Amino acid sequence: MHEPVGQEKEKKTSVKKELLSWLRVLASSILLALIITNFFIVNASVLTGSMENTIMTGDRVLGSRLSYIRNGPERYDVVIFRYPDSDENINYVKRIIGLPGEKVQIIDGKVYIDDAEEPLYDGFTHEPPEGDHGPFYVPEDHYFLLGDNRNNSFDSKDWETHFVARDKILGKMMFVYYPKLHWVDKAEAE
Repeated sequence: MHEPVGQEKEKKTSVKKELLSWLRVLASSILLALIITNFFIVNASVLTGSMENTIMTGDRVLGSRLSYIRNGPERYDVVIFRYPDSDENINYVKRIIGLPGEKVQIIDGKVYIDDAEEPLYDGFTHEPPEGDHGPFYVPEDHYFLLGDNRNNSFDSKDWETHFVARDKILGKMMFVYYPKLHWVDKAEAE
């Protein structure tokens, strides 16, 4: 038996409405995801052990793009940034050690700022840092970044361009979300 012409037309209209509804939901979801990832959060995968034990190899982290709207980055913040010597769209994670206008020097693995007698706190480092580097004079609107696993971290002390410009800092890291959820904040450094 054939369905009456009116019911067949109604069924086709119903299918079209359902498809249109799903397409709207999909488009809205994609738009919302783009807005969130471009204006609110930033994601990174940690591919090396340079931040161990704070962040482990293979961890995936989220940061806030809104953290520095009112105030700039601060010493000991863990940030997600773009590597200064490359145009690749790869996000990296390190800790801010030197601020704009400061002199940073590493002597016997200890970091000294502006010829201070006492080194910076480094209780978050993976093992006692070694080596001498610098002095480095941090330009205005730039930052000096080091990994927490200093002896095994390719960072500001090693890069051709030793400093990360403020506009390359994408956000302040908030937490590790994979494989195990945990918060990372400045308090771990104090």
